[in-house]
Amino acid sequence: MSVFLYLTFFFTLSASHARHLHQNPLHNASQIRLACQSTRFPQPCETALTHSSSLPPNPTSLQIIQSAISVSSQNLKTGQSMVKSILDSSKGNLNRTNAAAICLEILSNSDHRINSTVDGLTRGKIKDARAWMSAALCYQNDCWGALKYANDTQLVNETMAFLDSLMHHTSNALSMMAAYDNYGDDVNSWSPPKTERDGFYEKGSGGTALISGGGVPAGLKPDVTVCKDESGECYKTVQEAVNAAPDNAEATRRFVILIKEGVYEETVRVPLRKRNVVFLGEGMGKTVITGSLNVGQPGMTTYNSATVGEFPPTLSNGVVGDGFMASGLTFANTAGPDAHQAVAFRSDSDLSVMENCEFIGNQDTLYAHSLRQFYKKCRIQGNVDFIFGNSAAVFQECDILVVPRQLNPGKGETNAITAHGRTDPAQSTGLIFQNCLLNGTDEYMKYYFSNPKVHNNFLGRPWKEYSRTVYVNCVMGPLISPEGWMPWSGDYALKTLFYGEFGNSGAGANVSGRVAWSSQIAAEYVYTYSLENFIQGDEWIPTSS
Repeated sequence: MSVFLYLTFFFTLSASHARHLHQNPLHNASQIRLACQSTRFPQPCETALTHSSSLPPNPTSLQIIQSAISVSSQNLKTGQSMVKSILDSSKGNLNRTNAAAICLEILSNSDHRINSTVDGLTRGKIKDARAWMSAALCYQNDCWGALKYANDTQLVNETMAFLDSLMHHTSNALSMMAAYDNYGDDVNSWSPPKTERDGFYEKGSGGTALISGGGVPAGLKPDVTVCKDESGECYKTVQEAVNAAPDNAEATRRFVILIKEGVYEETVRVPLRKRNVVFLGEGMGKTVITGSLNVGQPGMTTYNSATVGEFPPTLSNGVVGDGFMASGLTFANTAGPDAHQAVAFRSDSDLSVMENCEFIGNQDTLYAHSLRQFYKKCRIQGNVDFIFGNSAAVFQECDILVVPRQLNPGKGETNAITAHGRTDPAQSTGLIFQNCLLNGTDEYMKYYFSNPKVHNNFLGRPWKEYSRTVYVNCVMGPLISPEGWMPWSGDYALKTLFYGEFGNSGAGANVSGRVAWSSQIAAEYVYTYSLENFIQGDEWIPTSS
């Protein structure tokens, strides 16, 4: 279907809504205008809300937000239909088929998260609602990005243009939610989203803990066991055990999978309907889940190269939180240093906890894709952008280790530890490192000390325009370059990103040579990034073992 027909459909709907306008007094237009001034795209905001049949006379600020979410939801359904048309017309084209299939999968997750947002707002859970709407926007952008590499037909081009407008609507709803959270319910006080680069730090609940006693709870009893022996009393693959977990378990019900010592060569998928799944291994390096998928293989993308990941099927019901946990395991992608993007672990699980886990790879090891995640006392190894995504993730007491990058590691390289992918200033996402160690493996440091000038390592680079990464009270080894941070390409995102440091130590923590577009966080603002304030961890992270 062409853009013309979709636009005709839109304006026909708009005309059908016109008969409702007489119910809304001029006060509505004023309230809509004020609310839309707090968004990044006020013109489509005003147009959509003015023609919305779901907005009552004299609407409250919350009703305006709900109407904006409804606009996003309705447009998303049109976008899903257009992507389905791409898939149906792409038989024989592997690249376009895979792009459309990924699009449908992640747009279904976007739809699920929007539905959760509506439920969260109804229950007064504004932080949850913002987290879920941030993810909904993330998935829409990912769909657009997937189609960009398969844009060889008019239908794909039209769909990408429509997704652009969809993301504007979703961004507008998210901006209003941020304004509501930060300034209250008086739309006169609302303003467009600001970031730390504007001098704006969000006020939290007052939490000041930069080290948490929480994690995977002690004393969990296995529901099922996975093992390598021939006793017949356990599952032989991790995936079989995951499949045995109940669908949509109640919020307090955990399904615990004990994975005995051994190397499990398989690709594991934990669907969204399998919530509160717990992996218990017998120790890092003892229980190992490994794969070798990478983008060098036909039809493979970074998104689906993960050895282990939470994959989101279409769901119509609301889920409060996904609650994946893991302890005492190694997740590895053994594709090798010359295989480009090869993910060991990808998470879209909200309220997830990883403790005493190891993630081994090279480029793109840990894909913290979306939503709220907590990593405690983990070991993460890689080289290029090896912690990346658009999640709100907190890493505490973790070892972040650079490994040799190429087949001839002595000749030197340039690595970035992180590549955060926030696309919108209203998204409540970022990568936060607290009390972590940043260094190289013994093998890498041997190469580094032999010729430090050719081995360059940076704290991060901006994958997307509003990239946000913060290091607090970390120990930084000598391999960290004096500049600290590196650009992605030219001056892209350098005026909008936020890269912050506070209280770090070690040979790589000297800030005198840092790039001008990074920031030193004032003590009065450092608790913005506490577990309680940034990911509401005090509400959902249980007491650790």
